Amino acid sequence: MPPRGLDPAGLVLVDKPAGPSSFALVRDLRERTGARAGHAGTLDPFATGLLLVLLGRFTKEQQRFVGLDKRYLTEIDLTARTSTGDLEGDVVEEREPPSREDLAQRVQRLHGEVELRVPAASAVKIGGERAYKLHRKGLAVEMPVRRSTIHSAELVAYDGQVATLDVLAGSGTYVRSIADLLGGHCASLRRTEVGPFRVDDADPTRIIPPEKALGAL
Repeated sequence: MPPRGLDPAGLVLVDKPAGPSSFALVRDLRERTGARAGHAGTLDPFATGLLLVLLGRFTKEQQRFVGLDKRYLTEIDLTARTSTGDLEGDVVEEREPPSREDLAQRVQRLHGEVELRVPAASAVKIGGERAYKLHRKGLAVEMPVRRSTIHSAELVAYDGQVATLDVLAGSGTYVRSIADLLGGHCASLRRTEVGPFRVDDADPTRIIPPEKALGAL
């Protein structure tokens, strides 16, 4: 008899709703299938979209999926910056939104290697403790700047206050940091693609066999 939790094995594409944490969805799949489970890149509770969950013995391949490029569709409110880079934070600065021409130029400059400050409400460790825990305690810390790769950024729509962007970026890129760099905060965030996998194909009841999942890479 195989060790407990190794089967079923494979990849599950989940369309995460706003609200629950990524871990909560992983836990639900673990309880439903009886297999060990792990995700290949978390999403903030307010965010929606594609979450890759590996099951059973396939969890050993997790690192092959974590580093995949990711595509997002985000609405950025350019009237204010917040302490977290999203709508859940406190407003730290109210701003006059840019013109469409000015915004388009800023978005165009996002292509390639870009230095972005890590959001205060993130899982990065500062002095041995998670940044989001320090943020919840009300402690102000200097967050590190990281170099991120942005393959493409397209201004899809702009009403003079809220801009909709389609962003394809390398693993580890915080879209909230992009919003902050543009002078606003994420009002919504949806992950539409992870590598070759698309949110349109998400089905929490379907387990993609290991050989098919690896073959897609």
